[in-house]
Amino acid sequence: MRDDAALRRGHPEGRADGMLDVLLLLAPDPETDPEAGERLARQLRAEIAELDIESVHTAPGGMAPDSAKGADAITVGAIVVALSASGGVFTALIETVRDWLERTSARHRVSLTVDGDTIELERASAAERRDLIDSYIRRHTGS
Repeated sequence: MRDDAALRRGHPEGRADGMLDVLLLLAPDPETDPEAGERLARQLRAEIAELDIESVHTAPGGMAPDSAKGADAITVGAIVVALSASGGVFTALIETVRDWLERTSARHRVSLTVDGDTIELERASAAERRDLIDSYIRRHTGS
């Protein structure tokens, strides 16, 4: 059973039914205006929705830091994805996020959290990104 309180704290939990809940936080380039940040989040969510996943939705309650005044880009970009822990869907999710980042020209960042383990993807070199992603995937798929 999904623990919504854990999701609000930024710690998605694995589920007894073999599904994973993954929290994605989109941090748009600091020079991006809030409206464009919302568009980016919708665009990323739409691409993720095309995958063979159980569900994708905006995180409940957002993820605004304590010092934030109102909604910010991180709050707007908090997405929860439920997917099968097997069958390569997790790898496909990470590849989709990575490809999305590569297609953008700005300095956006996306962090993914599974069971309290977070990886942050941004515009790193291809080799650095590949090593980081491969290690993260191995931790959450057992391969």
